[in-house]
Amino acid sequence: MAKVSVYNMEGKEVETMELNDAVFGVEVNEHLVHMAVVQQLANNRQGTQKAKTRSEVRGGGRKPWRQKGTGHARQGSTRSPQWTGGGVVFAPTPRDYSFKLNKKEKRAALKSALSSRVAENKLVVVDELKFDGIKTKDFAKVMSNLNVEKALVVINDNDQNVVMSAKNIPTVKTASTNTINVYDILKYNTVVVTKDAVNTIQEVYA
Repeated sequence: MAKVSVYNMEGKEVETMELNDAVFGVEVNEHLVHMAVVQQLANNRQGTQKAKTRSEVRGGGRKPWRQKGTGHARQGSTRSPQWTGGGVVFAPTPRDYSFKLNKKEKRAALKSALSSRVAENKLVVVDELKFDGIKTKDFAKVMSNLNVEKALVVINDNDQNVVMSAKNIPTVKTASTNTINVYDILKYNTVVVTKDAVNTIQEVYA
């Protein structure tokens, strides 16, 4: 089992913790990680893009000039794609970009992402994150003490003091153990996890 240091909010090491290899020490499956990221980005797409084809553009019912004898190329409508104001050839229409991944594939991708962060020493465990009130300055100080800038902060419970304190820091995102995903884990340079959150993740995914 891999061992990681556990820090307090002042950035001092207070203990070490063993991580379950079934979650934090698996072989990284890059294909599944890629598929999980593509799926999340695809599922977030609105898919509402729309443009009109030549059959949907208003006008163009009359033939602009006779077929022969004018010296122009023959034309049947002023709404053909080559005309200004004409329709689009292969116009985009509203569609659903989402697709599904199996549960086992999702779990394997998440384990791979977490394991890659441990292997790269980009997983920081803190004993707890507790604030008396909503204070962005206090949260920023904790991140500075941990020597962390762009980070995904994973907490076990939805502590509003922690969530709201981090909300105005553009390089930090908070997530609870049941909302973590592969995209966010890979997007941020460091994953900061509370000790309770690590235990919960290991219980759920081991």
